[in-house]
Amino acid sequence: MDENRKVATTDLKLDEPGTLPRPGPVGRLVRLALGALCLGYVYGLVMIAGDIISPAGNVRTMIWNGILPGLFLVSYVVNIGYSRAWKKWPAIISAIAFASVALVGYLALGTAETVALARLVWVWELYVFGHLGLSFLLAAIIGTPGCEMRAFHDLYSRATGMPTKEHYCPVGPLHPIDQWEAGLKRS
Repeated sequence: MDENRKVATTDLKLDEPGTLPRPGPVGRLVRLALGALCLGYVYGLVMIAGDIISPAGNVRTMIWNGILPGLFLVSYVVNIGYSRAWKKWPAIISAIAFASVALVGYLALGTAETVALARLVWVWELYVFGHLGLSFLLAAIIGTPGCEMRAFHDLYSRATGMPTKEHYCPVGPLHPIDQWEAGLKRS
């Protein structure tokens, strides 16, 4: 594996099967905690669904809290999760969609913060944080090496016996934790 890949990048650089170490107990616990955090946010989104779906609904602050983290994460979720090399395009397209709906709302109603924008952000956040949360949980349960976004690929590989490529975790603590635990095993 190329140890020079320390900078977070949305470039898709898949490694051969068996290249990355499987997470140990600490890596699995961190994945479990991050999955619970993401799915807890999704649960909160689901609980306010009535306010977002009804035309006269109150737009809750909660949905606005996930936009920036979601925009940062969406390219990783899509690119690594679906084995695509679309770089930052998922984030750019998401931001353009939000800005377009906000602009239409502003021109039509005099405010960018409309129910239409809230619905778009709500659905988008359900997807981004739901996919990420389920991937974290699955990666924790089956011990997916590298990035949690490859957990569904890893499960498919185990079920079919067909090897699938791996991807180191470009963002967050998972790659360093997995490297540290692998070093402990070698010692």
